[in-house]
Amino acid sequence: MSQTRVTRTINAPPEMVFKTVSDITQFSKALPHIVNVEFLSEKKSGVGTRFRETRLMNGRETQTELEVTEFVENDHIRLVAVDTMGTTWDTLFSVKAEHGGTLLSMAMHARPQKWYAKILLFFIGGMVQKAVEKDMDMVKAYCEK
Repeated sequence: MSQTRVTRTINAPPEMVFKTVSDITQFSKALPHIVNVEFLSEKKSGVGTRFRETRLMNGRETQTELEVTEFVENDHIRLVAVDTMGTTWDTLFSVKAEHGGTLLSMAMHARPQKWYAKILLFFIGGMVQKAVEKDMDMVKAYCEK
């Protein structure tokens, strides 16, 4: 299993930061490389929400189906995706009021289900870390503007 953890201190209220990471329509505004979102469930928020996100990565579009498996308003949200390459991506965003702003934490666990996914994950670990860092910087900039 691979684990990525990133935190950012954001000069914005926790409610705003939580809304940004927990509402895919807001999240896609903060991250311009998310070029399309398609809801796969009737729910648009909270546990059970399912959607397909299309991102530009290295000049190519990639799609990921995600499901919200935990949701505590203004506290945390957990998103789980199983990709076609055999890895389960389990991502937890948490917000906490801190010094008049917000501490945003993200923990992503990648659990490869197949041997080739384990090998691929070994090689792309650094790229994933950089991409997550960049995404968190974009969330910070979006919330602070």
